[in-house]
Amino acid sequence: MLLRCLIIDDNPHFAQAARSLLEHEGLTVVGTASTGSEAIELVREFQPDVVILDIDLGAESGFDVAEQLRTGDAHTSLASGPEIVLVSAHDEEDFADMISESVAAGFVAKSDLSARAIRKLLAPEASCDQS
Repeated sequence: MLLRCLIIDDNPHFAQAARSLLEHEGLTVVGTASTGSEAIELVREFQPDVVILDIDLGAESGFDVAEQLRTGDAHTSLASGPEIVLVSAHDEEDFADMISESVAAGFVAKSDLSARAIRKLLAPEASCDQS
């Protein structure tokens, strides 16, 4: 499955490393953003299949940004937009309740980020033969 991704992270070093890794593993990264407003703009422009979204965007909550991406605003709803995969350097258990209540498809630890992990989260039944 061909996936077009947008990476949203306020750490430019992580965003570049994630981009290189995911592209090397066969995903297309259409861009990176470091804020919620940049993310909304790029989602509208590039219409990615999946957004890789850091839970902690400095002054912004990734959970709030996920909600904005999913609900959009009164003029331009993104409700039929991309799947959202939350990422963090913290353990999933630290945010388990918030992740389960969020609009995101799920969570991948930054240390476990890979094209395979994303595909498995989005389509578990099809991940066995994907790399």
